[in-house]
Amino acid sequence: MEFAVILVVIAVLVASRGIKVVPQQHAWVVERLGKYDRTLAPGLSLIVPFIDRVAYRHMLKEVPLDIASQVCITRDNTQLTVDGILYFQVTDPMRASYGSSNYVIAISQLAQTTLRSVIGRLELDKTFEERDFINHSVVSALDEAAANWGVKVLRYEIKDLTPPAEILHAMQRQITAEREKRAVIATSEGARQQQINQAEGERQAAIERSEGERQAAINRAQGESAAIEAVAAATAHAIELVAQAIGQPGGSDAVQLKVAQQALEAYGRLAKTSTTLVVPGDMSQAAGLIASAMAVWKGTAAGPAERAAR
Repeated sequence: MEFAVILVVIAVLVASRGIKVVPQQHAWVVERLGKYDRTLAPGLSLIVPFIDRVAYRHMLKEVPLDIASQVCITRDNTQLTVDGILYFQVTDPMRASYGSSNYVIAISQLAQTTLRSVIGRLELDKTFEERDFINHSVVSALDEAAANWGVKVLRYEIKDLTPPAEILHAMQRQITAEREKRAVIATSEGARQQQINQAEGERQAAIERSEGERQAAINRAQGESAAIEAVAAATAHAIELVAQAIGQPGGSDAVQLKVAQQALEAYGRLAKTSTTLVVPGDMSQAAGLIASAMAVWKGTAAGPAERAAR
């Protein structure tokens, strides 16, 4: 009975040492008598107890590795405190086991030295602008070296670039001066555009005023011309009516009466507006004046009649 119990215990120990369950996204390296034998994939696996042993256990997930901050010197001899984070993944468990004594430390140290080399080729201002270039350069250098360690470097990201306090203050003053310069330029451009707009508005207003004055002058001239034509037409019509009336019986007598009446009215107005009045000594001279006016009128009336007869 005791022998059976011992056999059961031995079987349990052998089974526990020979049956291995590998989790998902893990890889276990098995050595047989101290020499690499095989890599166990996720799932249930069997090994020979006391002969085989699991020497290394690797996780195949993507691993973030924090790179410690360090002081780097730029091309223009400015110190920068730089830190970052590195993402890598074990792709070859056998190489990761035997390629390096500690691939994590190797990757970390190589990332720091590569970062110092890349930043040393750049000036201070470029380091802030060329982050993508720095990240790509570090990944390229690490990926080439880490291939012998069974590790794939996926990406590297700079977290902080911190220059000295004096440089920060100088950069702040430079930014302030640049913004003030832009503000002054923007203000001057606004004033310039305002003056241009005002001049353009005044020019357009002057053009509109001149056009209005020109059109008003044209309208006045057209109105005066129309008025003159209307007055001339009315005068011609009145003269024509007067001529027709004179041609009627008694028209000549009416003309003589009208001329005499106007002559007397003229003498009367002259007496009101002047202190000195000259009158004919003989009123028969007034009759002669009337006869002279009638002769002039007959000559004037005969002219159009003769021209009409011709």
